[in-house]
Amino acid sequence: MKNNISATGKIALLGLLLSYAMLLSYIETLIPFFGGVPGMKLGLPNMVIVLIIFSYGEYEGILINVLRIVLSGFLFGSLFGILFSVTGAAISFIVMVVIKKLDLFDIKGVSICGGLAHNMGQLLVAAFIVKTSGIFYYIPLLMLSGALTGFLNGFIAGMMLKYGENAKLL
Repeated sequence: MKNNISATGKIALLGLLLSYAMLLSYIETLIPFFGGVPGMKLGLPNMVIVLIIFSYGEYEGILINVLRIVLSGFLFGSLFGILFSVTGAAISFIVMVVIKKLDLFDIKGVSICGGLAHNMGQLLVAAFIVKTSGIFYYIPLLMLSGALTGFLNGFIAGMMLKYGENAKLL
């Protein structure tokens, strides 16, 4: 945490960020995104997770990520969807934390790496479930979409981070 807000203020802000991530999860279910791969999404909640990693840290990021996946899965999805989300999010989160700790990229680069890792994690789960390697033909399309949506989400998260720091919220 970059400033001296109270523990209560931190909990309140994290609660708001969780609700924002859940709202983005819901909005994502409403947007018909036909990217050529079944189940492809924009990854909108990732911008909140990247923001939390950069403004609070890994512990808060994983907590909000898990809560968002479970709550959104039960509210807007299915148990099957939770399996895909948890796998992609876990791999993505680990990659983003490592990339940030190594200080290789800014928030946009970390988000891009997270988007790419998320897609690969979900593709591996899908390949395991359908038991065919033919699913790997989606890799180029998933890498392109992961990089593009990762950049956009990272860009927005970066703007939110700058605003939050200026307003002394983050």
